[in-house]
Amino acid sequence: MTELLKAIVWGGAACGILDGVAASVQFALKGIEPLRVWQGVASGLIGERAFGMGWLSGGFGLILHFLIAAIMTTVFVGACPEVPALQQFYWISGPLYGLIVFLVMHLIVVPLSARPKRPAPVMVVAIQIVFHMFFVGLPIATAANRFLSHE
Repeated sequence: MTELLKAIVWGGAACGILDGVAASVQFALKGIEPLRVWQGVASGLIGERAFGMGWLSGGFGLILHFLIAAIMTTVFVGACPEVPALQQFYWISGPLYGLIVFLVMHLIVVPLSARPKRPAPVMVVAIQIVFHMFFVGLPIATAANRFLSHE
């Protein structure tokens, strides 16, 4: 496996796991079970009916979550050879990338999706921003730094 592919696999897996656990815990503290979290992800493509499909849509949402994590990781890792500072200063570029990912998802992807429109409380948004900075962007950038530094 090439170092580039290792960075994508490890970064995507770390991002997917950390962000997935963080979201599940955040919403569990509000009384929302994990199945509902993953159905929410699936509802981006399926719409409202995802919430009535049990673990079929929940599993689909989980797969989508990891697919999105892999795509986000591929974009960052792919940019590293063009902008070496991304991997060199990963402790800065990672959280910034996480913030960019949050903004793209929150302001573009989710509004254009089939997901039912619901207002997001400010505290939920603030927590999600921090999660994206440290559980999405930082693991991706750390993997890029770890594996691409050896090429």
